[in-house]
Amino acid sequence: MTSICLQTAAGQSFAHPGINQTKADLAHMKAQVLKGQEPYKSAFERLKEETDLAFVVTPYTHVLRGPYGKPNIGGNDLSKGAQMAYNCAVVWYITNDQAYANKSIEILDAWSARLWDFDYNDAKLLAAWTGHVLCNAAEILRYTPSGWSPQGVDQFKHLMMTVYYPLLRYYFPQANGNWDGAIIHSILAIAVFTDNRPMFNQALDHLLRGPVNGSLFKYIYPSGQCQETGRDQAHVQLGLGEFAGAAQIAYTQGVDVFSMGDHRLALGYEYTAQFLLGEPPHSYGEISQRAKKLRDDYEYIYQHYAARGIELSYTKMAADSVRSTASRSVLTSLRKPLGKVVGYSTGPAVSSIGYIAGAVATASTKIPDTAIRVQPGESIQEALNTAAGSGRWVVATAGLHTLPTTLKIPSGVTLAGEGVETMLFLDPKSDERDAIVSASDDLHDVTLRDFVLEGATRAEPGSDPNTRRSFRSTAKRGGVLFISPRRGGMKNLNFINLTVQNCTYNGVLVSGATNVSVTACDFTENGSYVVPGPKLQHNLLLTYCDKVSIEGSRLDTSPFGSGLSLGHCRDVRVTHTEIARNGYYGVLIAESENVVIEKSLIEANDRSGVMMEFLDKGSKGITVRDNRIQYNNGFGVESYATKNGTVKGNLYEGNGLAGQEKISAERRVIME
Repeated sequence: MTSICLQTAAGQSFAHPGINQTKADLAHMKAQVLKGQEPYKSAFERLKEETDLAFVVTPYTHVLRGPYGKPNIGGNDLSKGAQMAYNCAVVWYITNDQAYANKSIEILDAWSARLWDFDYNDAKLLAAWTGHVLCNAAEILRYTPSGWSPQGVDQFKHLMMTVYYPLLRYYFPQANGNWDGAIIHSILAIAVFTDNRPMFNQALDHLLRGPVNGSLFKYIYPSGQCQETGRDQAHVQLGLGEFAGAAQIAYTQGVDVFSMGDHRLALGYEYTAQFLLGEPPHSYGEISQRAKKLRDDYEYIYQHYAARGIELSYTKMAADSVRSTASRSVLTSLRKPLGKVVGYSTGPAVSSIGYIAGAVATASTKIPDTAIRVQPGESIQEALNTAAGSGRWVVATAGLHTLPTTLKIPSGVTLAGEGVETMLFLDPKSDERDAIVSASDDLHDVTLRDFVLEGATRAEPGSDPNTRRSFRSTAKRGGVLFISPRRGGMKNLNFINLTVQNCTYNGVLVSGATNVSVTACDFTENGSYVVPGPKLQHNLLLTYCDKVSIEGSRLDTSPFGSGLSLGHCRDVRVTHTEIARNGYYGVLIAESENVVIEKSLIEANDRSGVMMEFLDKGSKGITVRDNRIQYNNGFGVESYATKNGTVKGNLYEGNGLAGQEKISAERRVIME
């Protein structure tokens, strides 16, 4: 099978059966079991042991499930019923034993006739977990001589379209990403069962370009790290499994999600399995040690890539380790063997663009012997005042430094930390907005490096980092604010291996400076919707700045702003920088001159990857070249009345606006 684009898929009818497996896949699965081939024979034997024909079906009219199953009225009965229905359908298909078909039909008919709605906190999640399971059972029964009545089929379709789909159709991307992964999974299954192509395409669009945490590229970063990596490994594996399940359905219907974004899905699996098998990769934030047990979520991914000549070494080890106790997953991972193997030319690879950025394990350079060292609890401000104008370093040693008030940076100093273990945190009781500001409007020769500036209202990440993301906060929390009333009033400002995160205002704002350098920095999750409103605060905002260099950095996940916003700037070069998952544009350029954006990764932003907007005079001399620009919800590059602009050599993939990618993105650029 070869992959086809979404536009081609849109004009095709669905294959049936066609959710987890095609007719040919199911036949191959059955043949392998009947021939006694391992591991399929043993997996089938385990499946039969788990499949109880005496299972008592207990449907509910109103199913309630609260957080972590409290309360839980009917939820377990529905979940168990869905799993049993799919188990029975698979056993029926392999054995032709009518008793199993009858039990599966009994379960589907009972719930279809009874269930009216879901309620409580986990309503969407429970529906998402069970919808695709029920649909897989129904698809097998419908397209085999199972004896399922037309009335039963119609009643089940009614359940999916009037109970499940209305609850799921608006998604819930503000939750952790496993939610939308599961919702997409079930909507795709419902779409196939009901032959609803617009529903199918809309779910695919959300899978590729959904906001907040709700898409594949919002959930799995270019390194393979996942949005829930800092939460616990059970939820990470759950999220990966749901996105993989959605990709499996898409592949059944001719759309190859697996290869998209340089095999991003496989990269997430490899990263997670590597950690769970005892080899921790680099992580932005601490990898959670909670719930480290390997789940039965690896088989299909492993089989898919192995059939194409690519061995995912960690995924293989994970799949091998759980296969001896797995049952249905081993069987439903089977595909009909490829005739002529059309393999992927390469496997997944961690992006090296802007990786690794921000504060790292130890200081990125040797600290001078003359440095003034400040221990947690001591005054950084007093040390800065002592070092002012001398060129000396002030080093905040490892630990949490709670700032009693805004830190004012004088000229001629370097404020450094000892790497990621040094955190500066403005006391929320200070009644100040910005953590670090310029002491004067002629600030010069200043370097900030090798520490974390935390903008959240608490320093500890907690058990679920998603709960403290800046879009959830109404607090007034800014990062670094260096401003001058004159163009060129400040000069020689350097940011090196600096992490600024979780500010509701700008992460870093510099206005009126010459010679600004941002090197290997991580400005992430800054810029929320607080007054004066969304789209005005960003990860990095530069206005009236000249001679700017941004290199090897990470400008990601501004909830309502851009990764980088340039206004009235001149002579700016951005290179080898990751600009991803921002709620507005990746890069926003206005009224600026001689800007080069090159060799960067610009992906999964909620508007266009690069936007050159026209306000009054417009911008000129803007060059966008040799970047990878992918899966942004707008155009790859969008420009209005830009003079002497150049857009060339960019690799476009999966950008939005009716699926228009490279050609349309470049046509959108208006050159004068």
